[in-house]
Amino acid sequence: MSGGDIAGLIAAGVFAVLVALLAIPVWKLGKVFDELRGAIRSISDGTTPLIEEVTTTVTTTNEQLRKVDGIAANVSDTTANVSALSSLLASTLGSPLIKIAAFSYGVRSAFTSGAKGTPEGKRRRSR
Repeated sequence: MSGGDIAGLIAAGVFAVLVALLAIPVWKLGKVFDELRGAIRSISDGTTPLIEEVTTTVTTTNEQLRKVDGIAANVSDTTANVSALSSLLASTLGSPLIKIAAFSYGVRSAFTSGAKGTPEGKRRRSR
Protein backbone atom coordinates (compact mmCIF):
# COMPACT_ATOMS: atom_id res chain seq x y z
CA MET A 1 0.00 0.00 0.00
CA SER A 2 1.27 3.29 -0.94
CA GLY A 3 0.79 6.66 0.74
CA GLY A 4 -1.95 7.61 -1.71
CA ASP A 5 -3.92 4.47 -0.89
CA ILE A 6 -3.69 5.14 2.81
CA ALA A 7 -4.77 8.76 2.29
CA GLY A 8 -7.72 7.52 0.21
CA LEU A 9 -8.72 5.09 2.98
CA ILE A 10 -8.47 7.84 5.59
CA ALA A 11 -10.54 10.18 3.41
CA ALA A 12 -13.15 7.45 2.89
CA GLY A 13 -13.29 6.80 6.65
CA VAL A 14 -13.64 10.51 7.42
CA PHE A 15 -16.37 10.76 4.80
CA ALA A 16 -18.20 7.78 6.35
CA VAL A 17 -17.98 9.34 9.83
CA LEU A 18 -19.18 12.67 8.41
CA VAL A 19 -22.13 10.97 6.73
CA ALA A 20 -22.98 9.16 9.98
CA LEU A 21 -22.78 12.40 11.97
CA LEU A 22 -24.98 14.25 9.47
CA ALA A 23 -27.50 11.41 9.30
CA ILE A 24 -28.58 11.94 12.92
CA PRO A 25 -29.70 15.60 12.47
CA VAL A 26 -31.35 14.73 9.16
CA TRP A 27 -33.21 11.89 10.89
CA LYS A 28 -34.34 14.24 13.70
CA LEU A 29 -35.35 16.86 11.14
CA GLY A 30 -37.52 14.24 9.44
CA LYS A 31 -39.26 13.57 12.76
CA VAL A 32 -39.81 17.31 13.23
CA PHE A 33 -41.45 17.49 9.81
CA ASP A 34 -43.67 14.52 10.71
CA GLU A 35 -44.79 16.25 13.92
CA LEU A 36 -45.34 19.48 12.02
CA ARG A 37 -47.51 17.67 9.49
CA GLY A 38 -49.58 16.16 12.34
CA ALA A 39 -49.98 19.56 14.02
CA ILE A 40 -51.12 21.17 10.78
CA ARG A 41 -53.60 18.34 10.22
CA SER A 42 -55.06 18.74 13.73
CA ILE A 43 -55.32 22.52 13.30
CA SER A 44 -57.06 22.01 9.98
CA ASP A 45 -59.46 19.49 11.52
CA GLY A 46 -60.24 21.95 14.33
CA THR A 47 -60.73 25.02 12.18
CA THR A 48 -62.91 23.47 9.49
CA PRO A 49 -66.00 23.22 11.76
CA LEU A 50 -65.34 26.75 13.03
CA ILE A 51 -65.25 28.11 9.49
CA GLU A 52 -68.52 26.32 8.72
CA GLU A 53 -70.12 27.83 11.85
CA VAL A 54 -68.88 31.30 10.94
CA THR A 55 -70.29 30.88 7.43
CA THR A 56 -73.67 29.90 8.88
CA THR A 57 -73.58 32.83 11.31
CA VAL A 58 -72.74 35.31 8.56
CA THR A 59 -75.55 33.95 6.38
CA THR A 60 -78.05 34.26 9.23
CA THR A 61 -76.80 37.76 10.05
CA ASN A 62 -77.20 38.85 6.44
CA GLU A 63 -80.80 37.58 6.42
CA GLN A 64 -81.54 39.49 9.63
CA LEU A 65 -79.94 42.64 8.22
CA ARG A 66 -82.18 42.39 5.16
CA LYS A 67 -85.19 42.25 7.49
CA VAL A 68 -83.90 45.23 9.49
CA ASP A 69 -83.36 47.12 6.22
CA GLY A 70 -86.99 46.50 5.30
CA ILE A 71 -88.13 47.69 8.72
CA ALA A 72 -85.96 50.81 8.45
CA ALA A 73 -87.45 51.58 5.04
CA ASN A 74 -90.97 51.21 6.47
CA VAL A 75 -90.09 53.49 9.39
CA SER A 76 -88.71 56.06 6.95
CA ASP A 77 -91.92 55.94 4.91
CA THR A 78 -94.01 56.26 8.07
CA THR A 79 -91.95 59.23 9.22
CA ALA A 80 -92.46 60.96 5.88
CA ASN A 81 -96.22 60.30 6.08
CA VAL A 82 -96.45 61.65 9.64
CA SER A 83 -94.48 64.74 8.61
CA ALA A 84 -96.81 65.35 5.68
CA LEU A 85 -99.85 64.84 7.93
CA SER A 86 -98.56 67.29 10.53
CA SER A 87 -97.87 69.87 7.81
CA LEU A 88 -101.39 69.37 6.48
CA LEU A 89 -102.92 69.78 9.94
CA ALA A 90 -100.81 72.86 10.64
CA SER A 91 -101.85 74.51 7.40
CA THR A 92 -105.51 73.50 7.79
CA LEU A 93 -105.97 74.41 11.45
CA GLY A 94 -103.24 77.00 11.84
CA SER A 95 -104.89 79.90 10.04
CA PRO A 96 -108.30 79.58 11.77
CA LEU A 97 -106.62 79.19 15.16
CA ILE A 98 -104.65 82.38 14.59
CA LYS A 99 -107.83 84.19 13.66
CA ILE A 100 -109.62 82.86 16.74
CA ALA A 101 -106.71 83.90 18.95
CA ALA A 102 -106.70 87.40 17.47
CA PHE A 103 -110.47 87.67 17.86
CA SER A 104 -110.36 86.50 21.48
CA TYR A 105 -107.57 88.96 22.22
CA GLY A 106 -109.62 91.77 20.72
CA VAL A 107 -112.71 90.79 22.71
CA ARG A 108 -110.70 90.50 25.91
CA SER A 109 -109.10 93.89 25.29
CA ALA A 110 -112.51 95.42 24.66
CA PHE A 111 -113.94 94.02 27.88
CA THR A 112 -110.99 95.04 29.99
CA SER A 113 -110.88 98.58 28.62
CA GLY A 114 -114.64 98.94 29.05
CA ALA A 115 -114.53 97.78 32.66
CA LYS A 116 -111.72 100.10 33.68
CA GLY A 117 -112.88 103.02 31.68
CA THR A 118 -111.07 104.66 28.84
CA PRO A 119 -107.35 104.56 29.18
CA GLU A 120 -105.52 107.89 29.61
CA GLY A 121 -103.60 107.68 26.39
CA LYS A 122 -106.69 107.04 24.29
CA ARG A 123 -108.94 109.84 25.65
CA ARG A 124 -109.87 112.55 23.18
CA ARG A 125 -109.02 116.12 24.00
CA SER A 126 -111.75 118.58 23.80
CA ARG A 127 -111.11 121.78 21.94
